[in-house]
Amino acid sequence: MTRPTSRRLATAALAGLATLALVATGTPPADARPSAPGAQLEQLDRGLVAVPTSEGVHLSWRLLGPEVTGTSTTGVTGADFAVYRGGERIATVTDSTNFLDAGGGDGSRYRVVPVVDGREGRPSRVVTPWAEAYGELPLQRPADGVTPAGEAYTYAANDMSVADLDGDGELEHVVKWDPSNAKDVSQVGYTGPTYLDAYEPDGRLLWRIDLGVNIRSGAHYTQFPVFDFDGDGRAELMVKTAPGTTVQRFDSRGRMVSERAVPIPAEDRAAGVSPDDDYRMSAADYAAHLQEVLAGWSEREEVVSGQWPATLEEAWGIAPRWEYPLSEADAKAATDYFIDVYAPGRSSRNQLRAFEGFVLDGPEYLTVFDGRSGNPLETVDYEPGRGDDGLLWGDYAYSRIEPGNRVDRFLAGVAYLDGQRPSAVFARGYYTRSTLRAYDWDGRSLTTRWAVDSGHVPLTNPFADGPHGRDGTDPEFGTLTTQGFHSMSASDVDADGRQEVVYGSATIDDDGSLLYSSFDTLPAGSADPGARARLGHGDAMHVTDLDPAREGLEIWTVHEGGASAPYGSAMRDAATGEVLFGAYSGRDTGRGMVGDVRPDVPGTEVWASMPGGTDGSGLLDARGRRLETGTPGTNQSVRWAADGTTQLVNGSGGQTPTIDDWRRGRLLTLDGTRTNNGTKGNPSLVADVLGDWREEVLVRTADSSAIRIYTSTELTDLKLYTLLHDPQYRVEVARQNTAYNQPSHPGFHLGADTDWTRVPLPPNAG
Repeated sequence: MTRPTSRRLATAALAGLATLALVATGTPPADARPSAPGAQLEQLDRGLVAVPTSEGVHLSWRLLGPEVTGTSTTGVTGADFAVYRGGERIATVTDSTNFLDAGGGDGSRYRVVPVVDGREGRPSRVVTPWAEAYGELPLQRPADGVTPAGEAYTYAANDMSVADLDGDGELEHVVKWDPSNAKDVSQVGYTGPTYLDAYEPDGRLLWRIDLGVNIRSGAHYTQFPVFDFDGDGRAELMVKTAPGTTVQRFDSRGRMVSERAVPIPAEDRAAGVSPDDDYRMSAADYAAHLQEVLAGWSEREEVVSGQWPATLEEAWGIAPRWEYPLSEADAKAATDYFIDVYAPGRSSRNQLRAFEGFVLDGPEYLTVFDGRSGNPLETVDYEPGRGDDGLLWGDYAYSRIEPGNRVDRFLAGVAYLDGQRPSAVFARGYYTRSTLRAYDWDGRSLTTRWAVDSGHVPLTNPFADGPHGRDGTDPEFGTLTTQGFHSMSASDVDADGRQEVVYGSATIDDDGSLLYSSFDTLPAGSADPGARARLGHGDAMHVTDLDPAREGLEIWTVHEGGASAPYGSAMRDAATGEVLFGAYSGRDTGRGMVGDVRPDVPGTEVWASMPGGTDGSGLLDARGRRLETGTPGTNQSVRWAADGTTQLVNGSGGQTPTIDDWRRGRLLTLDGTRTNNGTKGNPSLVADVLGDWREEVLVRTADSSAIRIYTSTELTDLKLYTLLHDPQYRVEVARQNTAYNQPSHPGFHLGADTDWTRVPLPPNAG
C-alpha cells in the first residue's frame, strides 16, 4: 500500500518496457528504444587489459555502446574483434570480449581491433601483461596531522570514483582520503581534513582538493559525484566545500606547481569571510553558542506562537527559576544546568562538556571543479543551509542529545532527469526534514532544476519529543520525512525515458514532483497494530529488475524502524511503491543484499539480516519464497563469474577481503589489502572500469600506498556492452561513494537466466 501520489501513473508507462525487446537475429524491431533515449555517455576507449594466469595471458576488453547492433541467445551482437600479439593476428573473437592466449608471456604486447563486415577499425592501445594478477595504482598519502586537542591522526585511502577527466577515453581515478579520526555525525571530537585526489591510470597525481578544517570528516559529510555534466567530453567533480577549501596542482614529476583557495562568494567576502576562518567548536565554544541560543528563548517564533513551551523550565520539566527575557547571568545558569544536569539526566552518554570538533556555524558551499585541472569553476551556497545547530531538526529531542547530527546528513548522486543530460542531485537530512536539490551545469554556471523540501517536522517540545515518522510542514513533500536512506539511486522506474530519484522509501519524479511515498499497515505485535506507517529509513537499498517475470523494476530495502515499521525487509514495485512482499522484524534490520547467487532459480535472489527462522529470514527468491536458511554476505557484491551470476566481497576491518561464490566457495583472496568503512567492509570501488562487462574490485593496500585493481580471468562466452554504457549503471557508479556504499545495478536483469531479447540497447548504440 502506498501514500497517494502527486500524479497518477499511466499504466502505459509500464507497458513501455516491452518495447525494449530485440529479436534474436541481432536486428532491433522498429519500436525498440534505448533505456534512456539520447542519454549522454562517455566516449570510452577499448579498456584492454592483459592479466597473467597459470594457463597463459587473459585478455579482456570493452564492447562499446555504438558498436551494438542487437541481441542473440548469448548476449548482444555487434563488432567482432581481431586480437594481435605483436604484429601477429592470433585470434578473431566473435562471441565475447575476452580471450586466453596460451602462448603469451611477460613480454607480450597486445592490441585488439574491432572488425565490422570484415573490415578492421581503430586499434586499441597496446598493453603488456600486469606484473601480478592485479594492477596497481600508486598513491601519494597525505601527511599526518594533529588536532587542536593534541590528537595525532594518519590517513588511509577510502572511497573512489572514476570518470574521464581529460577527454582521452581513459578513466581517471578520484580517491578520497579519510583521517584515522573520521567520525560519524553522532560522535564527538575533532577530525583531520578530508582530501580528494585525481590520478591518471599510471598513478600520476593530477590535483588534490583539501576540503579544509570546516568540513568534518566521516561517511555522512563528503559525497563527491564525478561526471561529465556539461557534455564537453571531460568530467567535473561537485562536492560540498567551505571557507578554507584549497586545490593543489601537480606536474608530471609529482611536484606541486600551484595552490589556491576556493574563491569565497562576493557576498561573504563583503561580510568578512576569509579562507583562514576556522568554525570548529571547542567545548567552550559550544557552551557559549548554547548560551546564545537559550538567551533568545522567549523571542523565538515557535515560543511566541505557542508551539513550544513558554519557558525553558517548562520545556525541561523543572520548577520555575528564571525571568524572561533571560538576563546574561540567567542564560549562563540555564546553559550550565542543561549541560551539567539536564543532559546527563537524559542519558549518561550526553557529555556536552566534552562536545568539540563540530562545525555548526559558518558558510557552506557547493563547488564545481574542473576534472582535468582541478580548478574551481563555480561556488554557490549549499542549499538548504543548516539553519541552526539541529534544534529544529530534532537533535535535542531524544534522550541522546546530539547537536549537529540529523542536520548534517548528506547524500549526492547523478540522474538523467530529462533523459539526455545528467543532473547532480544533492540532499540534506532524511529523518525530521528531507531536502533534495537538482542542479544542471552548462560549463559556465550552475542552475537549479528543482528543489524538494519536506519542511521540518513540527516539534511540540524541542527537548522532549519523538519526531521520527511524522510529516513535515510541506503539503506535497511532508511525507518524505524519515523515508530517506544512507544512499539514493536514480532509475527510470516509470519507463518514460527519464530517470527518477529513488529516495529510500519514497521516489521523486523526474520533474521534481512526488511520485510516491510508501506506507503500509503495522502488523500484530508491533507498536500500534492496524495503524498506517511509513516503511521508513534503512541502511541498504537495491533498484533493478529483480524479478524479470513481472513487468518493470523492483526495489529491495531493509528498514530500521523496529516495532514502528511495517517491515524489516520489503520488495516494492519501483513504479508505484507498492509492497510486493515483505516481513516484519520488530527490530533494526541493518543489512540487505541482492544477487543471482543461485543460477538454478529464476530471477535475482534477495536476503536481509532478519532474525533466523522468522518470516523473511534466509535466502529468498524474487517472489519472496525461502530457498535456504543461510545467507551470503551483505557488505558488497561483484559481478565476477563467467555465467553472469553474482559474487560477494567479504571481509571488514583488519580482515583480508575475499571474493566468494555462494555455490563454489572462495574464488580469490586479496592478500595485502583492506576494505573501508569499518564493519561495512566496502572496497574503495566495485565497478566495470576495465575489460569486458564484468566488474573490477578496487581495494587499498594495507598501508594505503596503492589501490589494487582485481579483474576476473574466468573465460566467458557472454557478450555484453560495457556496463558504463547503461545509463542507470553509470549513475549508480557515480553515487557508490555516498555514505553507506551500495552496489551499482544496471537498469535490466543481469544474471545467469538473462533473456537477452529484453536487454535494452544502450542509448548510444550505432
